Parts: sequence; C-alpha cells; structure tokens
Amino acid sequence: MAEVKVKLFANLREKVGTSELQLSGEKVIDVLLSLTEKYPELKNLIFEEPKGASEAPVMCGSINVLINGNNARHLDGLDTLLSDADELAVLPPVSGG
Repeated sequence: MAEVKVKLFANLREKVGTSELQLSGEKVIDVLLSLTEKYPELKNLIFEEPKGASEAPVMCGSINVLINGNNARHLDGLDTLLSDADELAVLPPVSGG
C-alpha cells in the first residue's frame, strides 16, 4: 500500500480542521474510503448516494481529485493506482468573485 499526502480544500478542509493528512491505499478509492471512514461528515460531499446496497461508490460529479496535478477522471478514475509519495488533492466546487 502506498503512503500518500492528501490535501483538502475549501469546505472539506473546514470540516476536517486540517489542510493535509497522510493516508494509505493501493488505489484512489481506497484512500477516499479511508478518508470518509475517518471523517464521516465528508462522505456525502465526496460520494453520491448508492442506488443499491451492493453498488460500488461513485464520486460526486462536482468533486475533483488530482493525483500529482492530474485529474483522476482522466486517468483510471477511482481505480487509479497510487505510489508512495503521491499527492492526492480533493477539491470541492468553489465559487467566488
């Protein structure tokens, strides 16, 4: 399993109380599930409600997850493999002027 730095932004950072933490996982989904297990209040902000009990988690369309600056959606999505020292940034939608 890879040890990755997870960076949180905007309301995610506010809910957790920190902008960075270390988590481990083989894939992006593993790290995000670990994050939402540790901070359950993030679950509905990161994942959509499952339609069925056995359905795999689906990331909210408004959330962007970057791995070393590359959008996970342009890689293998939640199944993107991680390596030690990768940086995973979780960005919620942000607006402002």
